[in-house]
Amino acid sequence: MTLVPVDDPLMLTAGGMAASIRVGALRTVDLIDRSLARAKSLQRDLNCFALILEDEAMAAAAAADRAVAEGPVGPLHGVPVAIKDLTPTAGHLASLGSWTSADVISERSALIVERLRAAGAIVIGKTTTPEFASSSFTASPRWGVTRNPWDRTRTPGGSSGGSGVAVAGGCVPLAEGTDMGGSVRIPAAFCGVVGFKPSLGRIPMTILPSVFDDISHFGPLARTVEDAILFMEATAGPSDEDPLSLDTPFDASRARDGALRGRRFALSIDLGYYAIDPAIADLVRRTADRLRQAGAIVDEIALPWTREVSDRWLDMWNVFMSAYFGDRVEAFAARMDPAVLALIENGRKLSATDYKRIEVLRTRLWRDMIGIFARYDALLCPTCAAPAPLVDQTDDDFGHDLPDGRYGGLDLCAPFNLVPACPVISVPVGLSEGLPVGLQIVGRRHADEDVLAMAGALEAAVGILRPGQASLASD
Repeated sequence: MTLVPVDDPLMLTAGGMAASIRVGALRTVDLIDRSLARAKSLQRDLNCFALILEDEAMAAAAAADRAVAEGPVGPLHGVPVAIKDLTPTAGHLASLGSWTSADVISERSALIVERLRAAGAIVIGKTTTPEFASSSFTASPRWGVTRNPWDRTRTPGGSSGGSGVAVAGGCVPLAEGTDMGGSVRIPAAFCGVVGFKPSLGRIPMTILPSVFDDISHFGPLARTVEDAILFMEATAGPSDEDPLSLDTPFDASRARDGALRGRRFALSIDLGYYAIDPAIADLVRRTADRLRQAGAIVDEIALPWTREVSDRWLDMWNVFMSAYFGDRVEAFAARMDPAVLALIENGRKLSATDYKRIEVLRTRLWRDMIGIFARYDALLCPTCAAPAPLVDQTDDDFGHDLPDGRYGGLDLCAPFNLVPACPVISVPVGLSEGLPVGLQIVGRRHADEDVLAMAGALEAAVGILRPGQASLASD
């Protein structure tokens, strides 16, 4: 683990930052001051923050430095982190990217925020999200357009796009995101960082109107797999706030015990129906060759899935939007994103019977996954079907049948929210035309540690996209 001195302590991993602070090689106030300066720079150029909490973060940094001298500290002590503007933090606005939230201040922090702070992390800001986390593009009526640090003309993805930019831009090594249909993994892929959707209930989901929702996950966007493991150590574990949370403890030592030799991977380039950019398909296959060279077995397989999978997830998403946010339309329609209004209207049209029938499709997907895991340790597939789109594109530019009959979807993430017990991680595996490409590793039910271990071994084989490689805003 690298300790300071380095030219820029913000280039350390979260573990490196915390270790440097613990041994006195780095002052928290200096690290947080740099983080805030970088946040302001990124904000000017890329618009990735809804709030920057300068005074609060510096006060927490001073307290963190005093605590080092007083005794043992947490594993993320002094580490700057960012929280998505969907997740409440006490005393701050949680706008959800929407004017409909007015200026209501959260009375308490979400459990995930409390756990990060208990581990010593310091929240430096709230990151941008599309309205109600509704889109694969981070642009909202309230906060405007967020841009990708690798190419400012491109989207960072969504809905945790601001969090992806904050990590890729070298502001924080860790940021919190939510994933209902790829909202952690899509920005991770487009920004060249790690994004993890844990098993449903591994991190208690406490911020939705319903505690029985079964497609929604908290997860980290991280500079490295090891940093994602640190995030999971701090945040995983049961809570009565979430009756679906898992009682099985997260075992970080298993998550760090990664090797590729002898591992068996099934590879699907297209999940049976997607149109995949040829350069992305080629890079994913070359990554599979690297795995084989490291001693793994990788077999390319065919899946019987069709665009019905994506269509039924979208039906669920329409109902999600309608049920949770439809009551805001009457008062605020003129200030809401028209795309969100369309989602809500579509959700109102779906019958309860049609909604229940989606479970039949989900059952077929689950049984297909069981068949894969009978022979393989994990399923591999691209995270996204195309490079990061331009910022002036929208979700409506994707999701259509192409002339060759393939499905022109943007990402290959949402199908795995339909089988939410499967943990999924997106790991950057290289660049295509200067833009990052992510690979998903889909694991067995509740096998979060195994997926992280495989991801760490893959990361060691292919290398890490460092924040400094992106065309960042100057401080």
